[in-house]
Amino acid sequence: MPELAVYQSLWATEQRIPGIEEAPIEARFEQVKAAGFDGMAVDLGALDLATAKTTVPYFARYGLGGLLTAFPKSIEDLRPALHLAKEIGAPFVVVVGQVMPLSLDGMIPVIREWLAVAAQEGVPIQFETHRNCITNDLFTALQLLDAIPEMRMAADLSHYVVDREMPYPIPAELQVQVGRILARSDSFQGRIATRQQVQVPIGFPQHGKWLDVFLAWWRDGFARWKARAGADDRLIFLCELGPRDYAITDGDGKELSDRAQEALMLKHYAREIWASL
Repeated sequence: MPELAVYQSLWATEQRIPGIEEAPIEARFEQVKAAGFDGMAVDLGALDLATAKTTVPYFARYGLGGLLTAFPKSIEDLRPALHLAKEIGAPFVVVVGQVMPLSLDGMIPVIREWLAVAAQEGVPIQFETHRNCITNDLFTALQLLDAIPEMRMAADLSHYVVDREMPYPIPAELQVQVGRILARSDSFQGRIATRQQVQVPIGFPQHGKWLDVFLAWWRDGFARWKARAGADDRLIFLCELGPRDYAITDGDGKELSDRAQEALMLKHYAREIWASL
């Protein structure tokens, strides 16, 4: 039977409180395991490759699955990330591509070249729906999907809610377009956005309607994935609630909510959706 695995992001365990040193990376692996997550994702946008390599032994030590997010600034820049992915047992690499041609005709060869590098290394890649990268814009991403049938996505729809400043309720046309992204997505990331803010506190009542939007999208995406999955396939849902400046802060620079607790809420929601399918 296909199964769901819920991961936490190493980046999301950072506190970034001025004057206070971060907890050691190994201690954060231990905390993530104790919190009941199935794996840990390493984000090469938040730490350099050399530091990322120090995490390799922790995956086996704490029994956590591995995942990697890469931010390649050239075609060949992806290759070292693919090598590290093999070391941590990541089933694929999420790509936030930093080569950003202005035209669609310029983008298509870049995507194809990254796919070719991934095929050479034997590591699948998924392109994240992310701002400030080659898939920055929802409309352009849809055109890329039309042009490149083998292109697969990692859906972090918070970026596109802000990118398109989606109104609430979501118009029918936009729902159809999001559905096209979900149909090509092989993993999902947990963050709740509004049309103005990419990451809002989950438990605040004024954000409840947006939480419902994302829960419905995840349910749709999970169902589409499960319908095409093989018996031994594993769907990864990554909780990725980023530290400041993703996390909203008050006038004293303190975060408005407890991200660790919110990650547990997201884990619960994901597993609840999966069980309902």
